[in-house]
Amino acid sequence: MLKFNIAKQFDGDFNITQRVSSVMRMFGVDKQRLRNNRKIHSCSIEVADGDIVYITGPSGAGKSVLLREIQNQIPPDERISLDEIELPADKAVIDCIGVQNPNAERCTLTLIETMRLLSYAGLSEVCHFLTPPANLSEGQKYRFRLACCLASGKKMIFADEFAGNLDRITAGVIAYNVRRFAKKTGVTFFLASSHEDILADLQPDVLVMKNFTGPAEVTYKYGKLHRHSKP
Repeated sequence: MLKFNIAKQFDGDFNITQRVSSVMRMFGVDKQRLRNNRKIHSCSIEVADGDIVYITGPSGAGKSVLLREIQNQIPPDERISLDEIELPADKAVIDCIGVQNPNAERCTLTLIETMRLLSYAGLSEVCHFLTPPANLSEGQKYRFRLACCLASGKKMIFADEFAGNLDRITAGVIAYNVRRFAKKTGVTFFLASSHEDILADLQPDVLVMKNFTGPAEVTYKYGKLHRHSKP
């Protein structure tokens, strides 16, 4: 069981230029009011292996801040983020996952295992396998990055704007597959998105509702007191 305590506040200090000063006078704002309106992003959660942590709330509320602060508390060799995945243009998707060199002479995954992971991420057609990642559509690129993270062997996977650029049917399928993968492998997912339509498919173990003001609201699927005896 891991515990994360986040309390992030941006100082908000910046250079008061003539334009800034004019706007402040125009709206009756002084430096003290600016300081008083600074957001405090706070949250405390407990996470077990195989959990899905879903941070949601309106755009601009600070979901990405919480996600980044949690990520910073985890050693780099134990985590991976979709943002880290590059998109090669010189080899096919099937040669980008589970392969240690461009000649595919040494592989960490069998061909069938690689195809299964791609299917988990929603890339299950032969045209997907044989296309360079850089040539995929934006939604397919997102799913390729997800497949790379699933194949990474890392204990924790981070994804901001989770499935945000996918059509909502596909997003639901991916959410369901992530749930299956987490429970099968024990990999923990930290996801953030303003979309709530995937909650039924994702079934997060920890739901973090981030509002514009006040601390985040944390709900545990089985209740906080039962985290150690979760089914």
